[in-house]
Amino acid sequence: IETRGLRSAVLEAARNKPFLGICIGQQMLFEHSDEGNVPGLGLIAGHVRRFPAEKMIDTMGRKLKVPHMGWNEVRHSREHALWKGIANDARFYFVHSYFVEPQDEDYVVGSTRYGIPFTSAVARDNIFAIQCHPEKSAIDGLAMLANFVAWKP
Repeated sequence: IETRGLRSAVLEAARNKPFLGICIGQQMLFEHSDEGNVPGLGLIAGHVRRFPAEKMIDTMGRKLKVPHMGWNEVRHSREHALWKGIANDARFYFVHSYFVEPQDEDYVVGSTRYGIPFTSAVARDNIFAIQCHPEKSAIDGLAMLANFVAWKP
């Protein structure tokens, strides 16, 4: 974003239009990322962290691989227009090694467990961002994208 001179355009869009951040699009909204030790856009207070290798153990005691790749449940933390018609604990497709830690828990609208519980969706005003890939998540992912198109924050 910085090297392409897009920072101001992205910030302007995030101020004035419905904004959907997907995967790294969610991560860039935060203040700082451990990946490359770089600043983010600062639209949501908090940090982006790497999955801690020592805690990546499943319920059977087996070591989990990072990146987290595959289908996993997203538990709705609170109601949001983009959850319309999507069951709590619906499964979405993930590919990531980092996750967001928002400073304000009020922004958390979805969570997932992969070795540890992590925030998988956040929302604030006209911004909704999710770590998974709705475009690869079958019917529920398409429903989320349709909900975004219809959303009037």
